[in-house]
Parts: sequence; structure tokens; C-alpha cells
Amino acid sequence: MSRTSRTALLAALGLVTATGATATVLGTASAGAAAPGCKVEYRVTNQWNTGFGASVVVTNTGDPVSAWTLEWSYAGDQKVTQGWNATITQSGPAVTAKSLSYNGSLATGGSASFGFNGSYTGSNAVPTSFKLNGVTCNDSVPPTTPPTTPPTTPPTTPPTTPPTTPPPAGTKADNPYTGAKVYVNPEWSAKAAAEPGGTKVSNQPTGVWLDRIAAINGANGSMGLRAHLDEALRQKGGGELVVQLVIYNLPGRDCAALASNGELGPTEIGRYKTEYIDPIAAILADPKYAGLRIVTTVEIDSLPNLVTNVAGRPTETANCNVMKENGNYIKGVGYALAKLGAIPNVYNYVDAGHHGWLGWDSNFGPSAELFKQAATAEGSTVANVHGFIVNTANYSALKEENFKITDSVNGTSVRTSKWIDWNQYADELSYAQAMRAKLVSLGFDSNLGMLIDTSRNGWGGAQRPTGPGATTSVDTYVNGGRYDRRINPGNWCNQAGAGLGERPQAAPAAGIDAYVWMKPPGESDGASKEIPNNEGKGFDRMCDPTYTGNPRNGNSMSGALPDAPISGQWFSAQFQELLKNAHPAL
Repeated sequence: MSRTSRTALLAALGLVTATGATATVLGTASAGAAAPGCKVEYRVTNQWNTGFGASVVVTNTGDPVSAWTLEWSYAGDQKVTQGWNATITQSGPAVTAKSLSYNGSLATGGSASFGFNGSYTGSNAVPTSFKLNGVTCNDSVPPTTPPTTPPTTPPTTPPTTPPTTPPPAGTKADNPYTGAKVYVNPEWSAKAAAEPGGTKVSNQPTGVWLDRIAAINGANGSMGLRAHLDEALRQKGGGELVVQLVIYNLPGRDCAALASNGELGPTEIGRYKTEYIDPIAAILADPKYAGLRIVTTVEIDSLPNLVTNVAGRPTETANCNVMKENGNYIKGVGYALAKLGAIPNVYNYVDAGHHGWLGWDSNFGPSAELFKQAATAEGSTVANVHGFIVNTANYSALKEENFKITDSVNGTSVRTSKWIDWNQYADELSYAQAMRAKLVSLGFDSNLGMLIDTSRNGWGGAQRPTGPGATTSVDTYVNGGRYDRRINPGNWCNQAGAGLGERPQAAPAAGIDAYVWMKPPGESDGASKEIPNNEGKGFDRMCDPTYTGNPRNGNSMSGALPDAPISGQWFSAQFQELLKNAHPAL
């Protein structure tokens, strides 16, 4: 998610600073050119003493084109330091931005957007002349300039008063997914489309993971949060659109594993608040984005660790003990919910693990109570929680249809089988609905909605059972009929045999707001071997296909695919596995 074009396109550019200054340039075709025309908005989204961020939206008002190149020159010493959604180069004051494969084709009325960060000294004068596909835009309106006294630092906190203009749809939706499109991340879409067979799913919506501070502005050339939101506005058109964000950077993150450890140490709750949550909230509170429905899924795999992997449990880890004792998971989640929940068009969904983790009585109730504790910490209330999400980045089957948790074989309950191991739930749908009921009973809103991540829990392909297993024992009955083909339900890293699950859809079952692909299919869970990196991500043996396990997976083989990169990086072999084993089939 490039095309070539010989058709000229003319641009109109406007610049808007964080305080609202604007400029517009309109263009018409020169003699002998095809019949092009366009409108382009160039926005300075924030500006501080030595730098600025900008977003550009190109709208084609002329004949369709299949690729575009935008050129301009700065009058000062502005330098583009990082860009996204276009290939941006600079030679002296001259800047060239070229379209990518997924945004080069513009029909009449179509738009594309890109953005960048830049540096400057002195003044940050607005360019006054632009070319698109080699044609100069004429009939310019004199530009207005950025503020003469810009802020000394980038904005880090949201407005003290949320925007008063509500989204066009009016009041907050009970289910944000109903009647709405969902944002397709162009960066993930490009990677998926480049894979054999990938175009079958590359138009599906996936979550945008903000898994470190640098991701807010865009790291290593990737799109930042504003760039995604600007692209979401383009995709939105005249209807409703949901943007799915993963808030994922707690101090001491993922205390029971290593593959997704984070950048912040266990005690760095202050940095989490001021350098991570506050800047995110400041961007989301921008009135420009008030018409978007912004779904935030808050801190995956965090709170359940404080129940299952602490002192007194066989799966205890020293790191989880630390996080329980210092309270920074609770404080961080509470703070995030309070800050983000104050924004009218933000819908917070808190992570609630999955049935293979919290389905036992000893975990289920205590986890629900802990969720309420976090939802009422740091000035938050349960009103800041719109719902919960389960199975995020996990593989638990949506529905096990060949057996029920209440079944018995020759008088023996299936709960005694090695696979179920006394769990109260056999699949994610039943678990999500039960967890919802429990949370409502504890004081959460009676209209609480649940999300289920179905990005990798289809378990189709040749190995998918077509009926119940043999009734010679509870183990043959369950193992022969279960869709989930993992060696153990505690296995979580790059699982062999997994497939894409149900496609994202709104309101698929009672109490369920949506099936979602919050984990982008094809992004690794963790490296198969130790790989040095600057993201704070360690090597977890659960991602090593030769690992023989630990108490958390019943001392079973890990079931992981070989040759995987670090978490979050593209893993082609995993993506191909998911396509092959998709259920429903592609």
C-alpha cells in the first residue's frame, strides 16, 4: 500500500499553523497541458523554537492522474527531517514530494495526504510557489505567515477545555462501529498488498500501534499520529469513520514476557504521563479531528499480569511483583483513561486478556475487580470506559462449535481435559460475554461493549476439524474437535498453523461492539532468536520454535514459527500462514 503518469496536475497549497494562519494557491492548466486542476492544503500542525510539523492534503479537481510529484522551495533555511506517506527529498531549499503506490492514483475529486517534520532558524516563511507534475500553480493568494512568536516547545498537553463542537453525527454513539467505515492504515495495507495473495485483505482496517514515544510523531520514516488522523479524514469523506489506536507504553511494560518489553523503566510513570499520554491527548483533542470516532485500546496485556504472574502464583515473575507493588500499571491506565476519556469523540476500550488466560475462577473475578480499580484511579471514573477488548494479538478461537464446556464423555466433564484444564470457557465469544456481564455487575455502564480481536484466530485450512472428536476420552473428544490447533492455549508467539479469523464487522453478537483486527496480520510477535534493537524489545524463548516451555504453557513446545523478526516488524512467513489458513476462507 507506484504508478506512473504523464498527465499534468496543478496544485493549490495552503498553510495552517497551530494557531490557524492560512494561505491558499490556486492553479489552472497552462497552454497545451491536459485538463488538470487541484487543491492542496499544507498545514503546519505544530511549531516550536527550532522545528515544526506539517501535513499536506492534495485534492485533484481535474482529470484523473496515476502519480503525482509536488515541488516547492523554501525562502529560509527550513529542512525536512522526517516524512511519511510520500517520498520526500531536499536539495538546498528545493523540496520534492513523490506519491507512493497507495496514494498516487487520484480520480477527479480524489485526495491524498502526506506529512513531515522539519527544522528552521529565524522565521518559518510559507512557500509561495508550487509545482505539481512539473506545472506551476498560478493565481496565488498572498499567504499569511506563522505566528511571529511561536511556542518555545512542542505542545504536550491537551486543551484544558475539550472542543465544544461535537462530531457531525451528534452525541456519542453507543457503538462507534455501527454505521461507520473503519480506517485502513496505508502503511500496513502496502505491505499486505505486496505479498502474494495479499490484495484479498489489504483493504481491511487494522489497529495503529503507538508503542513508544517516537511513534507519536513517526519513527524511522513511518507515519505519526497526526499523519494517520489526516489520512483518516481523507478516507472519511461525508460519512462516519472509526480510527483504532493501541495505547501501549506503560512503565515496565509486559512484565511477564520479553519480546514486547517497552522503553520506559518500572518507575518512569512521570515520563509516561507527560511524554506519552499528554501529547497523544493533545493531538486527539484538536477540533480538526472532532468528526472522527477514535477508538483507543488501552495497554494490552498489562493489568491481567498483576493477577496471574505475581507472588503466590506458580507463574510469578519478579518484574510483575515490582509493578504490582509500585502501582504504576494502575496509575498509568487510570491516567490514560482520564485524559483520553475527557475528549468527546474518544472511545476507550481496556484490555481484558483472553479466555486462555483469565477464564479460570481464580483469575476471572479478581481481574474484573482490578479493571475497576484501574478505571477509578488517577481521577478517572468508570464513565471513561466505553468497553473492553479481548484476545488482542492472541490466537484463541472465536467459537468452539464441536464441544461445549458443559459436555461430558462417559460421565467425565470436558473441563478435566488437558486442553481445557478446568477453565470455565472454551472460546473467546463466551468469555467476552461473561466478562461483560461481570463488569456491569461491578458498576460499569450497562451498555458496555466488547471488542474481540479476530486477526489471527480463524484456524482454518486442512487441519480444521469438521466435527467432534472421538468419545474414547475427554482428551480425544476435545483435541479431535477443537479448532484452536495450538499445542497449549498458553502459547502466544507467531503460532504455526494459525489463520485469519472473522473479518472486521460491527455488532456481530450480543454485547459485542465489533470483531476487529487490532493486531495487524503479518506483524511479528517477537524474534525467534536474540536480535539487538533500539526499541527495548528483548528475546523471549516463547518465540523460539525449539523451546520446550515453562509453567505458563504447561511446559509444552512453543509452537512458534522460525526466523521471526522482533515484535512489530513485518514477518512475511507469518502473513502467508495466515492467508493459507484463513477461516472463513479467502
